Amino acid sequence: MKPRSPWNFPCFRAGVAFNKEPGDKHKRSRWFGTGCILQDGSLGVNGTRRIAFQGMPGAYSEQACRERFPGERYVPCKTFEDVFTMVEEGSAELGVVPVENSMAGGISDSYDLLAAHHLHIVGEYYLKVSHCLLGIKGARIENIHTVASHPQALAQCRAYIRKRGWNRNSVYDTAGAACDLAVRREPHEAAIASELCAELYGLDILMRDIQENKKNTTRFLVISRTEWVPRDDGAHKTSLFFEVRNIPAALYKCLGGFATNNVNLTRLESRPIPGKHWSYHFHLDFQGRPDDPHCRLALEELEFFTSNYKILGCYPESPDTMDP
Repeated sequence: MKPRSPWNFPCFRAGVAFNKEPGDKHKRSRWFGTGCILQDGSLGVNGTRRIAFQGMPGAYSEQACRERFPGERYVPCKTFEDVFTMVEEGSAELGVVPVENSMAGGISDSYDLLAAHHLHIVGEYYLKVSHCLLGIKGARIENIHTVASHPQALAQCRAYIRKRGWNRNSVYDTAGAACDLAVRREPHEAAIASELCAELYGLDILMRDIQENKKNTTRFLVISRTEWVPRDDGAHKTSLFFEVRNIPAALYKCLGGFATNNVNLTRLESRPIPGKHWSYHFHLDFQGRPDDPHCRLALEELEFFTSNYKILGCYPESPDTMDP
């Protein structure tokens, strides 16, 4: 069955959603419109930066924004493309997009947009995904018979759901499931979403951490119009994409320089090149800065065997990586 789109939920047909800052009363805001501008017409207040993310208020992407950039203005966008466009056009200072999950792997839309847009990666953040079972006020677990969420969230909580024999309802967005439940107020239904959703939509948390893998983690990248310039000798990471030349063992030769110069690769992802049948470019992350002597030698060798390559950004390596 095709997942239900949250854009058709009652809260979206009304054109509004609740967006509450900690300590504030519920503030009704219009969003997912042109520029995602708040109803009062502002994009940023009191000097706060505008941080764009994909999803409804309460999405895990917003949680990553709040943890990484507390006290800023968080701007929800309907698509990943909208996040990149807002940053590129200056409607948001920064964007936060997921690129990989420890269970589901890479997120192809984000990698494709990184290659297509002229933006810089200026940071990364690892978010521990804690799925909560949410119900309306007064709901009881023993009365639940249907649970709704994104297909990946449902899959990650499969054992918990199967044990209780609940029906599953797939939707496009975890926060959308929470929003829909809050509007319809069905006492026999629940949503799997973040703790933040419970706060924003006035739902009860019936159970926390119901996912099977307690180390379920999503990596986010921070994008900006301006590049980040390293100012210290701390741990850094560099991201780039490249296309190989049409020669035998091209990929092997591209990567050989990293091995011979003792540069640690942390990520390699291939993606189809639009308009080039059966041709691919590669996204690569390595530890270090492009101006480090050993990294510079590795990049010189990479450039020799590529038809096109571009550094997407150098940024501080996140200390929040969860070890296996």
